[in-house]
Amino acid sequence: MTRSAALATAVLATVCAIPGTVEAQKPADTLSLIATPNPVLSGRDLSLSGRLTGDKVADQKVTLRSDPFPFDGFGNAGNATTNASGDFLLVQKPNVNTRYQARKGQAESAIVTVLVRPSVSLRLSDSTPSVGQRVRFSGRVCPEHDGTSVAIQRRSGGRFRTVRRAVLRDVAGSGCSSYRRVLRVARDGRFRTVIAGHPDHARGVSAARRANVS
Repeated sequence: MTRSAALATAVLATVCAIPGTVEAQKPADTLSLIATPNPVLSGRDLSLSGRLTGDKVADQKVTLRSDPFPFDGFGNAGNATTNASGDFLLVQKPNVNTRYQARKGQAESAIVTVLVRPSVSLRLSDSTPSVGQRVRFSGRVCPEHDGTSVAIQRRSGGRFRTVRRAVLRDVAGSGCSSYRRVLRVARDGRFRTVIAGHPDHARGVSAARRANVS
């Protein structure tokens, strides 16, 4: 044995002889986070689920942090306790685009950005108009976006095309905006209303409504 090899062996033996000098490293805690559905309709349930992995995963407190638009800082949004497998679940009802993150001690999940779609409705004053009859198209967008325009679209050639635009107005005592526009309907068609995406929300689309011309 060479002199250097003998010295290394002696040092190792000395270290191993000292109690507590060499310890097995504990696995670091890690957190995952998933948002479902994403995008989500404004005011509807959003499930935020994840898993804690590490040395001890059962009955651990996990804090959910949220940062809603305009994304100026995270704050606590709720707490959950992990099950025997380290899984946890929290439910939120966001109204604007929001970032979420789970935390337990020094462990943090990746940030998950959730897009929120406004709720958009559409009503026709007459769904069976005569040829050329004037029909009132109206509805609401929630949450409110007063002053923003919406597009009233008609399906044509296999796709929806904008036929009119309307400006959203305030609805007193409500968290919603309303719109109305009168169109002459000359033939059968399927219509919908669309509000474009903005920094605070994703694109919103109403259910389609059909006009059957008699």
